[in-house]
Amino acid sequence: MRFVWSCFRGLYADNPRALYEGVLARGAGTDTHTWLCTPATHDAFPAGVHTVQHGTPDARAALEAADVVVANDCLSLPWDKSPGTTYLQTWHGTPLKRIHHDAPFRPGWLDAADRDVARWDHLLSPNAWSTERLRGAFGFRGPVHETGYPRNDVLSSPDRDAVRARVRARLGLAEGTTAVLYAPTWRDDQVLDGTGGSGADLRIDLDAFAARLGADHVLLVRLHNIVVDRLDLPAGIPVLDVSAEPDPAGLYLAADVLVTDYSSVMFDFAVTGKPVLLFAYDLDHYRNDLRGFYVDLEEVAPGPVLATSAELVDALADLDATTAPHAARYARFRETFCHLEDGHATGRVLDLLTPSAAAAGTTTRGGDDRAR
Repeated sequence: MRFVWSCFRGLYADNPRALYEGVLARGAGTDTHTWLCTPATHDAFPAGVHTVQHGTPDARAALEAADVVVANDCLSLPWDKSPGTTYLQTWHGTPLKRIHHDAPFRPGWLDAADRDVARWDHLLSPNAWSTERLRGAFGFRGPVHETGYPRNDVLSSPDRDAVRARVRARLGLAEGTTAVLYAPTWRDDQVLDGTGGSGADLRIDLDAFAARLGADHVLLVRLHNIVVDRLDLPAGIPVLDVSAEPDPAGLYLAADVLVTDYSSVMFDFAVTGKPVLLFAYDLDHYRNDLRGFYVDLEEVAPGPVLATSAELVDALADLDATTAPHAARYARFRETFCHLEDGHATGRVLDLLTPSAAAAGTTTRGGDDRAR
């Protein structure tokens, strides 16, 4: 079988990476694999991985010759899908914020993406809650498979402690240091309209963070890939830019607490059971003017919703006291959004790529086919 893999138009990461490595582990030696890359990401792929540059004639030829295409985002480039090709769209997160046709994008913005949705044969859902929201947002009428996310299998793996130790050692995090992972989402007004300035405004008072917590805390900043080139960190502050880390799951294991806003990383990080703080400094603007949510964030949030940097630093300074009142809500959050994250999603998804599964017109839940 000829596989073509795409992750955010050129990365070696996320669900496609987990599935690719799962295919290799199953030992099908006659398979061939091609990854879409960019000039900037080409050297980040492992040795021996065949790549073609996204958007080139070679990429189009590979896609049109593929037996299986796996992507985690819309392939917004021209190509004609062959009749025998199976296209598996994994997507890349539980949709807290409104996406695709449920979001207020400008006219024409989604035209190329809609053409790609028409090519999809299968769509993954990370949990039962997401299924109809994904189906509705994309207008997808094919089978949606509730499998959990392959990228999260490592979070429940017997090797997770070893992965944590390895990543922390590589990042230079000393024993006893509390690693605070800050992973905010992007803002539509900054990217689509260009009104938000050219730099990434973290909104965290780094001097206050260093003065209050710097002795035994470090801030790991991971920006969304859309704005990853906008970060400019000052010297002398206990902050590391980990935006280029290829595997966010390793960062989830290395970190001791997550700080985010409206990013779907909270759903993945919650698999670890570690604390989550929401730094929602522009909640009203984001909810009412930019995107909006599928749920009331303050009702479902797995931790406190904080409006100011001072509140955030105070919360980090006494994390146990901060998170204790939210324990029951955290448990409900995990039951709702992490119920399929058992470490075996990769196997469930790869089983979909067998000829019998590829022909099924059903919604799969944890490996069982049930008509919808």
